[in-house]
Amino acid sequence: MKKRNSMLFAALLPLVFCLGFSARAQSTEVQQLLLNVEKLSQLKNILADMKKGYTIVMGGYNTIKNISQGNFSLHEFFLDGLMLVSSEVKKYRRVVDIIDYQKALVKEYKRAYQRFQRSGNFGVGELEYLGRVYKQLFDQSIDNLDELAMVITSSKLRMNDQERLQAIDRIFASTQDKLMFLRYFNERGLILNQQRDKQRLEIESVRDFYGLD
Repeated sequence: MKKRNSMLFAALLPLVFCLGFSARAQSTEVQQLLLNVEKLSQLKNILADMKKGYTIVMGGYNTIKNISQGNFSLHEFFLDGLMLVSSEVKKYRRVVDIIDYQKALVKEYKRAYQRFQRSGNFGVGELEYLGRVYKQLFDQSIDNLDELAMVITSSKLRMNDQERLQAIDRIFASTQDKLMFLRYFNERGLILNQQRDKQRLEIESVRDFYGLD
């Protein structure tokens, strides 16, 4: 896992710290990301309800995608007869852990992105890049939820309980990996933000000292 993280960090982090991006209008990708951020508050509420009763939303690909887009109905997806494969799978702690990590990922990337936007320390191009990284992480995490729904329901997958538990472990590891990367990525961005704050204050101090406008 560490090796995979290192490769991912090496591929992504140098770009976010590059300076001198051209001042152009924000891309459609970033505008769409901001729209998605507003919709994700609904997703967080849904995930909280899911955890309360160890009840996981079912329905496969379309259900998960609709939830990610904010198109859902509580009455449609939180039913008693959800066709869980077995009580052992239903009660497996990792299922709830995956949901917790998904909630954390959504909350933390949203908070970090808004903070970087408000700071004034990042150029348009840098914010666009941050937006692409966050969007990719979110999309991949939704794929994990989609796979989880398939594993824990009585679908056409020919798997016994042990195989399903192993699949859940793998999904958990993947979700955990994404959250760990997000936190490292946000930490590096925060350090850069603080450095730029310090540089700006030093420049302003020099200007004030010499009476420069």
